[in-house]
Amino acid sequence: MHRMNYLLLTCLLLVTSVSNAAEWGDLTATFVYDGKAPAAVKAKVDKDVAFCGTFNVVDESLVVNQKNGGVANILSYIYVSRSGKKPAVHPDYAKTASSDVKVDNGKCRFEPHVTVLRTSQTLLVTNSDTVGHNTNITTLSNPGQNILVPADGELKLKFPAEERVPVSVACNIHPWMKGWVVMKEHPYVATTDKDGTLSIKNIPVGTWTFQFWHERPGYVTDVTIGGKKASWRRGRVELTIKAGKNDLGDIKLAPSVFVEK
Repeated sequence: MHRMNYLLLTCLLLVTSVSNAAEWGDLTATFVYDGKAPAAVKAKVDKDVAFCGTFNVVDESLVVNQKNGGVANILSYIYVSRSGKKPAVHPDYAKTASSDVKVDNGKCRFEPHVTVLRTSQTLLVTNSDTVGHNTNITTLSNPGQNILVPADGELKLKFPAEERVPVSVACNIHPWMKGWVVMKEHPYVATTDKDGTLSIKNIPVGTWTFQFWHERPGYVTDVTIGGKKASWRRGRVELTIKAGKNDLGDIKLAPSVFVEK
């Protein structure tokens, strides 16, 4: 009798475990500049002016939507310490696990400005311009890359190791061209779009530490959420993800956050 009860309990625990593992939630948030949106600042275009000067190239270290105050290019991802628990990966992500992820030298800028790359994926560096570009990727855990990409050229790069922080991308020929690549083992990474909104889909339910980062301040630490000020130490905050939608709403950032130190 006791053996039967034990078997029933074991089966129940297994079913419960599988059920919990099969639950997933989406995280959304919108980051808003808490003040008058600053106007875009034109970049100093002093190389290949006949070509690059025909584009409205601006400083992209801070991009704020003039209509809704949304801040673009804020990064968020599940933070996993070296000995920490890694998140289960939703089956949908398997479809793109070995895909190419493109960063283009286009119109004398990097598109996208912040590129998200899994260590199992390949970085496809292209040049859709009619002038040559240099793509200098400064890494810490992977071999660095400093390569010439000719007009209409492309090349593929592998970065098998995770980088703990975003790594910079620069063009040594055109010094205003700057960008970032985020290299993670897991797929739970996103950046805010032009409206300041980010979305990370199919996160396993449970409590996870999320990292928030922007190139101006580095870690995003001082925020106002739900009308209350909060301090995220080193840009990290624990969030409990429930099945379905998890919307943090508007997260306001004071102008002082983006003042370069």
